Amino acid sequence: MVNLIIDDVNVSVDEGTSIMDAAKIVGINIPKLCFLKDINEIAACRVCVVEVEGIDRLVTSCNNSVEEGMIIHTDSQRVRLDRYRTVQMILSQHDCKCATCVRSGNCSLQALSNDLNIRDILYGEVLERQEWDRTFPLVRNSTKCIKCMRCIQVCDKIQSLNVWELEGTGARSTVNVSGSRTIKEADCSLCGQCITHCPVGALVERDDTERLWRAFADPNKVVVVQVAPAVRTAWAEDSNLGREAGTVNKIFEGLKKMGADYVFDTSFSADLTIMEEAYEFIDRFSNGDFKERPMFTSCCPGWVRFIKSQYPHLVKQLSTAKSPMQMFGSVMKSYFAQSIGKNPEDIVSVAIMPCLAKKGESNMELFHGEYAGHDTDLVITTREFVRMLRALHINIENLVGIEPDKLFHDYSGAGVIFGATGGVMEAALRTAYHAIMGVNCPADAFDVVRASSQETGIVEANFELNGTNLRIGVANGLGNARKLIDSVENGEKHYDFVEIMACPGGCVGGGGQPIHDGSELAFERGKNLYFIDESSTIRYSHENPDIKAIYENYFTEPNSHKAHSLLHTDHNLWEMPSAPKKNRNGYVLPAKIR
Repeated sequence: MVNLIIDDVNVSVDEGTSIMDAAKIVGINIPKLCFLKDINEIAACRVCVVEVEGIDRLVTSCNNSVEEGMIIHTDSQRVRLDRYRTVQMILSQHDCKCATCVRSGNCSLQALSNDLNIRDILYGEVLERQEWDRTFPLVRNSTKCIKCMRCIQVCDKIQSLNVWELEGTGARSTVNVSGSRTIKEADCSLCGQCITHCPVGALVERDDTERLWRAFADPNKVVVVQVAPAVRTAWAEDSNLGREAGTVNKIFEGLKKMGADYVFDTSFSADLTIMEEAYEFIDRFSNGDFKERPMFTSCCPGWVRFIKSQYPHLVKQLSTAKSPMQMFGSVMKSYFAQSIGKNPEDIVSVAIMPCLAKKGESNMELFHGEYAGHDTDLVITTREFVRMLRALHINIENLVGIEPDKLFHDYSGAGVIFGATGGVMEAALRTAYHAIMGVNCPADAFDVVRASSQETGIVEANFELNGTNLRIGVANGLGNARKLIDSVENGEKHYDFVEIMACPGGCVGGGGQPIHDGSELAFERGKNLYFIDESSTIRYSHENPDIKAIYENYFTEPNSHKAHSLLHTDHNLWEMPSAPKKNRNGYVLPAKIR
């Protein structure tokens, strides 16, 4: 153990502990802007400096370890003045129009400036302005960027995509898309992890709330809104509502107050996806399609973008089933429109999603009869939905909650756990077991595929079904997806069925979820979905009464001709930019020298 004194408090910690962590152990919070533990420990912001007796210069606490006998001051006059000047310099290169920033009230720089009682900016404002295509789902505002490098490190170390890089040197250094590419030319998966780890408002989702307000106000349109399972785990995090009080039924009520005509739970179409994907897997597995490579799930658009850019030769291994969001949109524009006597053109299909990539996925075209358009017309993130509630001054603590509308009212616990890593696989295996064995397995028979902690990246399992050994793989986070795929390509591993989610923890950790700087909440949010599953009266997708009805009345059976025309897709209908070439150090090469 190492013994030291921090702000007159005796501290004993393990050798190798950082000064910042040692201070935290005894309840002393050292401010920071760029630090992300194990990801970005480069002291770029220099906000975390402390004074160590016997050392002339101030020391950054995030990347310096404690030493025996150290006497440290985190709040001395010298430290306070240095920190004050540092934040002043950062503010001089930051657009401080907080009133029009979506991160106002949830911005680490704003909070730190308030803590330091900064009322005026001492230095002249020098803002960097880069052009950006604001039609792209991911928007970067260079005037807000504080060069903390978090986005670079998260994209490199967690997602393994290297979309961002540092350009220039000294005062002219800046963050930009790597390899002299535009964001549309980049192999960005749209996972949005750079947004959720940005301490300020430099990276945000494209705001589509005004489009939705206009749809609500159009008397000639029927607005149908679906809510993804993961949204219910996070939408009320900034309120006093607990797990059992922040229900999806209150989301439905809020949407009706906004002007939605019909509200549904995407868990219904998750059940529909399971029916199609489970039966597709059984069919392809029986035909020997997976002797060399597995079938991959296809419900995560960030993952689909990843495989199309990084491993295009494996696209044929994807399930052809659309995602639950797209299946729901297809049903809205066909069966539902027919049921309520409306033309597909009169339906505005809206999805509230925890995900940025869903905005890109909604560009997929749908052709059904004489209709040519989109499955999903509009996607807003969880954060955008919360902003819309605030715009109407709806106090969510006063919401009572209402049931979803009829026709697609019911959903199973299997559909709900889609939002957590391993949930798609577990739900699919429950139904595949029933299809093969003719009876239900215990509802938790396949719970081994669940993540055991926030750090769980890859899960492997083997199950025997009717005498056949089934090899399963589950990965969350694209860096882990790359490791899993490389192990398959190198012949080290063999799987029959693999689920991959682009975001760490699955959809619950999606790039459109509420931001809590420095906290990773995906695993805790996932627990909420498993709690709902365990409390559900229906825990198998194939037992959902509304699923049975839609097959009986419309699709006849899973993977029927009509089901294929509406619920499946050809992944080769659209292209992704290819992965760029990199030098031996992993840096993306500009196009002119590739």
